[in-house]
Amino acid sequence: MNMAAGSEYNRTKVVDVLSEAAANGLTVCRSWAFADGGDRALQLSPGVYDEHVFQALDYVISEAKNQGIRLILSLVNNFKDFGGRAQYVKWAQQAGALVNNTDDFYTNELVKQYYKDHIKRVLTRINSITQMAYRDDPTIMAWELINEPRCASDPSGKTVHTWVQEMANYTKSIDEKHLLEVGMEGFYGYSNQYNPPGFNRIGTDYIRTNLIKEIDFATIHAYPDLWLSGKSEEIQKDFVQQWIWNHLLVSTKILQKPLVFTEFGKSGKDPGFTESNRDTFLEAIYNTIYNLARTSNGTLAGGLIWQLLAEGMDSYSDGYDIVLTQALSIAKIISNQSYAMSELANALN
Repeated sequence: MNMAAGSEYNRTKVVDVLSEAAANGLTVCRSWAFADGGDRALQLSPGVYDEHVFQALDYVISEAKNQGIRLILSLVNNFKDFGGRAQYVKWAQQAGALVNNTDDFYTNELVKQYYKDHIKRVLTRINSITQMAYRDDPTIMAWELINEPRCASDPSGKTVHTWVQEMANYTKSIDEKHLLEVGMEGFYGYSNQYNPPGFNRIGTDYIRTNLIKEIDFATIHAYPDLWLSGKSEEIQKDFVQQWIWNHLLVSTKILQKPLVFTEFGKSGKDPGFTESNRDTFLEAIYNTIYNLARTSNGTLAGGLIWQLLAEGMDSYSDGYDIVLTQALSIAKIISNQSYAMSELANALN
């Protein structure tokens, strides 16, 4: 959306990303349906939207449909990028609300109403290109409540859980047709042995919150180069494989819901990074996804790499970006994985 809100040239890059992904067999793209304040803001202030930017989101959805790609659209960010929780709290402060920090996003009534208003505005949006309401559009696979929720003031996860319950109920009251997921990284409650070192006070209770009946599937993210910085390639790879396996076990035995690996990658900014190491790492993760998807009868439903860009999108580079037309080795790995997962889906169906 942010790219499409720029020039006509920028819009060609949206087409490039989606068409290159489709050409390599990818079928689901996760992207943002938020930009709160700042440059190219979708939501300029609470309830006030830039129609030009909304039309950019219309364009993304329309082009995804043209390429046969389904979308997971996230509704707010935990972090400051594109506004996020901090912007909502700032708006409430400016309106006179007694809020002290970004964690008040989850509990302050005014902030929660701002967010609910955004949910309603996005879900009931009539696409200016397709003339279809977002909540009726099958191009959209799922809504995501928040990208990577965290709450440092309550490491038990109760605050985030209560917020998810309220917002999941509200979202489903507007749109019962689409799948809904939280946006979690996979961190269990306080002092859980399966969390990576230093990540026991994130403020999410993965199992309890994903058991909420309005949540249709669980998600995990993994960035071992950040979470296990300084550890060997082998240790990082082994951690991610165990991370996937453990969460699949939870999904199968406890949640009884599908699991999607919605973010993973390897940063080119890491000391000692090589394309060969990246390719070996990603191929190992893809093999794990495929093998566990096969043995779980599809409970592990797939994986979404972070992140694909097109040539000429350098300003969006964060080290994890991959341009398929420039990284032919990883393009082949992705294409092979897409084909294998498609064949597996057909076999399971």
